Amino acid sequence: MNTFTLLFIMALATSFGIEYWLAQRHSRYVSLHRAAVPEAFAHTVSLSAHQKAADYTLAKGQLGEIDRILGITMLLLFTLGGGINYTFSLWMQWLDSSFWAGIAATASVFFVMSAAELPSQIYQTFVIEEKFGFNKSTSQQFIKDHLMQLGLGAAIGMPLLALILWVMDSIGSAWWLWAWAILMGFSLLMSWLYPTVIAPLFNTFTPIAEGSLKNRIQALLTRCGFSSQGIFIMDGSKRSGHGNAYFTGLGQNKRIVFFDNLINSLDEEELEAVLAHELGHFKHKHVIKMLIASAVMSLISFAILGWLINEPWFYTGLGVSLEQRSNAAALLLFMLISSPFTFFMQPISAYFQRKFEFQADDFAAQQADANKMISGLVKLYEENASTLTPDPLYSAFHYSHPPAAIRIANLTNKR
Repeated sequence: MNTFTLLFIMALATSFGIEYWLAQRHSRYVSLHRAAVPEAFAHTVSLSAHQKAADYTLAKGQLGEIDRILGITMLLLFTLGGGINYTFSLWMQWLDSSFWAGIAATASVFFVMSAAELPSQIYQTFVIEEKFGFNKSTSQQFIKDHLMQLGLGAAIGMPLLALILWVMDSIGSAWWLWAWAILMGFSLLMSWLYPTVIAPLFNTFTPIAEGSLKNRIQALLTRCGFSSQGIFIMDGSKRSGHGNAYFTGLGQNKRIVFFDNLINSLDEEELEAVLAHELGHFKHKHVIKMLIASAVMSLISFAILGWLINEPWFYTGLGVSLEQRSNAAALLLFMLISSPFTFFMQPISAYFQRKFEFQADDFAAQQADANKMISGLVKLYEENASTLTPDPLYSAFHYSHPPAAIRIANLTNKR
């Protein structure tokens, strides 16, 4: 067992141990506060709704523990268990080209891992979501969605993988700079195409009808200096009872989207306030900042891979023999093992995301009625069964949005 093997096992064990400890803290905290609605919500959230949110959180947490164990098991089987080594060896026997064998082997590993997650997704949708009244999807819709996701992933992912592997094989020692540039360009292209090309494959987007709501939203957009291709209602209720709103796209290809069940849940002033929050992200350039952060991290990752790819211990330490050593194997190994080694960056990312949410809330309080923002958020927390009492340490590590009580208190001070 080489040193890198030990380092990998230590990183995996540490990340799993901390995740397990945090999850147990979270479950205990939610359970302990299940019996009473927090004082800040005592007059706005019923006890039954609060307990439903607690039970929903606990049910998802239990499934999450199983998913974590499954994920680690699959990772160990594919790395130290020799799964990647066997897969590459098998495809090399079937295909004459090492280039195409590498693409096929990489795709095979991701397909198997995706298939292993399917039972959990089925249980989440047709047991947990069904039990708590959120599932609106049928088995036919579920199968159709997964087949479309699989097909779309192959149609988009395989050419991208082939291009990056070709660059790795052909460009020389500076390949990682070219690969990074290709990945960033691809990400920007997908962000631009998503609203008009990809999203409509899964949902129907209907332009918002003429009337007071559209007029109110148009006035808000004018005040905020935001232009978009339109305001659309998405048929989110055909799959789920959860509601949401967002804006998507880049440049002139931006769209504002409301879930249809959100339209039915909030009044016009609350919808205006929720949208003002989303526009706050645009006004503060949060999307651009996140893209820059992602680009920097991707560049660092490619640079590290550019070093590791030439080190024999990187392959042998992760269960791949030197006979199966290849650029494709290095890329696949790096993608699979990155998570345990970057685990401690999670709370840093969550911290900045929560900071962005506070800024967007402050902007919404300036552009719309803060009281309506509060009442709209309370409705969303209640209708989406989001727990009002997360464990503070767990939420600091995992939550991209501030906990409900802290967020509402911040908005209350802005009134």
